[in-house]
Amino acid sequence: MKNVLVIGAAGQIGTELVATLRADDRFGTIVAGHTTRTPLPDSLLQSGPCECVDILDARRIAEVVKTYNVDTIYNLAALLSATAESKPLAAWNVGVNGLINTLEVARELGCAVFTPSSIGVFGPETPAVMTPQDTVCRPKTVYGITKVTGELLSDYYFHKYGVDTRSVRYPGLISHETPPGGGTTDYAVEIFYSAVKGETYACPIAAGTFMDMAFMSDAIDAAVNLMLADPQRLKHRNSFNVTAMSFDPEMLAAEIRKRKPDFSMRYAVDPLRQSIASSWPDAMDDSCAREEWGWQPKIGLSEMVDIMLSALEKKGAGAL
Repeated sequence: MKNVLVIGAAGQIGTELVATLRADDRFGTIVAGHTTRTPLPDSLLQSGPCECVDILDARRIAEVVKTYNVDTIYNLAALLSATAESKPLAAWNVGVNGLINTLEVARELGCAVFTPSSIGVFGPETPAVMTPQDTVCRPKTVYGITKVTGELLSDYYFHKYGVDTRSVRYPGLISHETPPGGGTTDYAVEIFYSAVKGETYACPIAAGTFMDMAFMSDAIDAAVNLMLADPQRLKHRNSFNVTAMSFDPEMLAAEIRKRKPDFSMRYAVDPLRQSIASSWPDAMDDSCAREEWGWQPKIGLSEMVDIMLSALEKKGAGAL
């Protein structure tokens, strides 16, 4: 069984990934690595080992790997797209220098490494419809630049040192477990909070702006199943296109109105977030992930809307 260290366990992906791995009998010890700046929820603190791990401290990463006999590292530390544009040096430091720390520990101690990439690797020159697996990657944001660099570094460590690196290019991720955290696609989460509260949603993304999306449970499945995949089947490694659905704000609002007819939305386009969104694909081709390790999303737009509204209504508007 694999012993796993999840760096960035308190983040949007990390909280759900740790819980999923701890419930999966194909895995052994699951260490939730977090910083003092971002505390873990009680559910993770009580369900398994937790350690303070800063992605910029290679020595500490190595200590935890040795203590728990870790053989697989999920490196989830990153600043999200819109936040990264306001803190470019911090985004580079965490996204690139932190990755190098992780890869060096993996090289020295024999670990596999999963580092999520993003649709942010693409830019205006990339084909927007059915964006190929292998295509032009010329991003216009520091977030995208760090992700392209991460893909190349991960491939380098695989070919140069034999480190088992693997990655997926995540689309926008939708979850009711953690609040939005500074991503360009976060409108697709924020809108549900407004709908449940009975508020008019001010959408920062313009009508007609299509982007790839996936529900968090599918994103977690991708992270788990790729690391369990037969390496002999992997023609690609860093990084696989994955997607589950593509929609624009109008389509999402229309689905919400099928359940909540009084829901209203207006547009208050954010120039930064819109410029980022406009540079990303409308819809990716994820056929390589399907063929090489069996990627198969389960949640589509209609199912996602049902799940999000139901979960947030159970929490109650006062808790949101």
